Amino acid sequence: MESNSNSGLEIQSVADQVYAILRERIASGELARGSRLHQADLALEFGVSRTPVREALRRLAAEGLVDLFANRGARVATATPEQLRSSYEARLVVEPGAARMAAQRRLEGPIQRMRAAIEAEAQAGQEPSKLFKANREFHLGLVEGTGNPELVRFMEHIWIGRIGAQLYELRHDRKGLDSDHEAHRGIADAIEAGRAEEAERLVRGHLERAMELIFPALVEQPERAACPPRLAA
Repeated sequence: MESNSNSGLEIQSVADQVYAILRERIASGELARGSRLHQADLALEFGVSRTPVREALRRLAAEGLVDLFANRGARVATATPEQLRSSYEARLVVEPGAARMAAQRRLEGPIQRMRAAIEAEAQAGQEPSKLFKANREFHLGLVEGTGNPELVRFMEHIWIGRIGAQLYELRHDRKGLDSDHEAHRGIADAIEAGRAEEAERLVRGHLERAMELIFPALVEQPERAACPPRLAA
């Protein structure tokens, strides 16, 4: 009995590790939306059986990050322009207030996380995946500054589940990237100085401008965000 229990714990521990790796690959854009996920290939890569891989994929599917298909495997979930808009609207509700709270609390760790993200953004050039990762780090650091783990979990789900590196390919211009970078610096400065109203106002304006730029591009090129490759039968 004890042996069976230990075996179950070991499988669950391995599943946790596989889940964490795949989740980060999806979050970073390393696994593009619509990408096929082959259980056999993943099991071989990680040196494990298919059981923990299958469990990890089920967990990712429950979070909306993976689509499972009977007898046809799995793929990274896609997002329609409508779903992306909903995600940005959720951010517009949450992040300005989070910035105000972060400025009131001025927690050192989250401020350092934002500063590191700004530096990574400056070093990313025009590579969409690196820009996306730095941008995600900045905004999650901002929300972390609230000291509220529930808000952090909610925003992690928003960023991983719906907002991907493909959006940065739609905004691939130097002027827009420089504007984002300066906006992030201004927001971090306001939070670090404790200027709560200014931090809230800057974040709201930053997100509103982003929506004005992104969503017309999605209307023109919806397949860039939503169309996955076909799955073989």
